[in-house]
Amino acid sequence: MWYNVIRMIVLEYSEDKHMPKVTLLSYTPNPEKTVAAAAKLCYSRVGVDDLLAGLTDEKAENFVQMLSDIGHESPIEHASFTFGIEGVSRAFLAQITRHRIASYSVQSQRYVNKALFEYVIPPEIEADEQAKSLFLNAMSETAEYYDKLSAILKEKHTAAFIAEGKPQAEAEKLAAKKAIEDARYVLPNACDTKMVVTMNARSLLNFFRERCCNRAQWEIRIVAEQMLALVYEVAPTLFAKAGPPCLRGACPEGKMSCAKQTEVRAHYAGLKGKGK
Repeated sequence: MWYNVIRMIVLEYSEDKHMPKVTLLSYTPNPEKTVAAAAKLCYSRVGVDDLLAGLTDEKAENFVQMLSDIGHESPIEHASFTFGIEGVSRAFLAQITRHRIASYSVQSQRYVNKALFEYVIPPEIEADEQAKSLFLNAMSETAEYYDKLSAILKEKHTAAFIAEGKPQAEAEKLAAKKAIEDARYVLPNACDTKMVVTMNARSLLNFFRERCCNRAQWEIRIVAEQMLALVYEVAPTLFAKAGPPCLRGACPEGKMSCAKQTEVRAHYAGLKGKGK
């Protein structure tokens, strides 16, 4: 198989249940050799059957390094990585799906009952007692509204299904599913969700450039850092330069720069040292 579940690698940045958790579910076996084989085909007369002949780990590393040096990025698209992402908000979902060259499978609010839903509390709200109290009240009230809407709609739909001749038990089951389809509209951006995301290495490098920057929104930056630490562990050469642009040169943000290049570089040096 092209994709194999090699092993489960879990990296948790926080024990707080409101913070994201990322798991590397699977990835292209021998991702750097796969990329190197694709690159070798571009520069060699050999056929597909001979691509891996003599391609040692050291040679594969050199091929991948060469691709990075000359900016030849298309071969790295042949390595893909699949992540499980949990404990994130619907606001996060709106951001990550802007990265179009990826595959997403997301928990459905249409089919999954979100009564007593969990939610993500932004750190700035968590740190302010008054703001947190208001936030928690809002979440509690929203849960009540969701339950009330679901109940009202379920009763309405049950009666309609019975009128169509369906048995009581079947009518109630169908009505419950139909009720939450509309009740979900009251759910907030903070409502938790979970997803499986697959990206190829080239898309990931772009994702890391955009979302590891200090100017990225805090939630997606936390997820991006976890993803980077995980893929670096299994493909260190491929992701050696991954991260925000200031790791490799001047900050491109101009007046909007965080002006913390030294701290950022030290942070990512430590992040890429995890698991060694």
